[in-house]
Amino acid sequence: MTNTTSFPLPVDWRDAVLVGRMDLGEGPTPVVVKEGRVFDVSATAPTTAQLLEKWNGVPSGKDLGDINDLGLSTAWSDTKSKVKLLAPVDLQCVKAAGVTFAVSAMERVIEERAKGVPGRAQAIREELASKIGTDIRKVVPGSPEAQKLKEALIADGLWSQYLEVAIGPDAEVFTKAPPMSSVGWGDYVGIRTQSTWNNPEPEVVIVVDRTGKAIGATLGNDVNLRDYEGRSALLLGKAKDNNAASALGPFIRMFDDKFTIDHVRNAVVELEIVGTDNYRLEGKSTMAEISRDPLELVKQTISEHQYPDGFVLYCGTLFAPTQDRDVKGHGFTHKEGDVVRVSTPELGVLENRVTTCKQAPPWNFGISDLMKNLLKRGLLKA
Repeated sequence: MTNTTSFPLPVDWRDAVLVGRMDLGEGPTPVVVKEGRVFDVSATAPTTAQLLEKWNGVPSGKDLGDINDLGLSTAWSDTKSKVKLLAPVDLQCVKAAGVTFAVSAMERVIEERAKGVPGRAQAIREELASKIGTDIRKVVPGSPEAQKLKEALIADGLWSQYLEVAIGPDAEVFTKAPPMSSVGWGDYVGIRTQSTWNNPEPEVVIVVDRTGKAIGATLGNDVNLRDYEGRSALLLGKAKDNNAASALGPFIRMFDDKFTIDHVRNAVVELEIVGTDNYRLEGKSTMAEISRDPLELVKQTISEHQYPDGFVLYCGTLFAPTQDRDVKGHGFTHKEGDVVRVSTPELGVLENRVTTCKQAPPWNFGISDLMKNLLKRGLLKA
């Protein structure tokens, strides 16, 4: 997870075309990074939604210099830099697909059967493993084989609504967060104060334009509350959509001849958690093990809906931490101050620090505030 620059960039950052948002002191500013130089493109595209809508290569903009010379500030640092890296999207809807990997499917079943109580999880995990094994990994969702497995699991009393979306014809796709509410690199991520069983979800996030075309990708942390969703799937909104619970970044890497959807399909997403208590956890999520192709998830998202400002789609995670942190058999849960790093070589590093939703900076800059800010800066045009 090392980087050759002061910025959390892809390893081949000189060859990458990146889109992001920075606050340079005046307000959110769309930028494009090409060959390591940063261009302020707000004069022609005041929002990244507009920038990506008419993307046909790198637009002209004000050259802000080499990206190594800008410096970055984090929410917890004392740096004098005034440059803050924001989530790389603004008006786009933030969507997420769940239960897209066999391992995460089994963990959702465990949450459901444990009723959100972490101490019950290990015994249930062992029971399911002995009865199902790895069969679910080999099943194509919606296939005749999937239907046969479903019938067998029902007969054994092991069926679950989570298995329905794992191997059934319809993917789970939900709205993760409102537009403008996601946090970026160097910001806090929030956990609901009452949650006692939670974890990060390191994911690749597909960026889609208003026509439904996948045009790039970024990294995401789909902060998840296992106790809430485990008590009831109807608590998904409270488990997922909270202040500072959607992290995206550091930049969108645009698809081109050097970075394609096949790079996404073969990405290995690494997770590193470092606690103030010297706790350390590492894991990885291999996109090649996803049960539904990323473009199939995009297709299901737009099949009955339109997104005129575009959208981003969390693709789900293979990684569900089960390593005990404090109490034997209780698995992993976050503590305040945890540093979470999500990375893959082609997309860079997304780094955040954990706090509670109440202590995280409040989300108080919405769409109307953005419009007022752009109008004041003379960036809105008829």
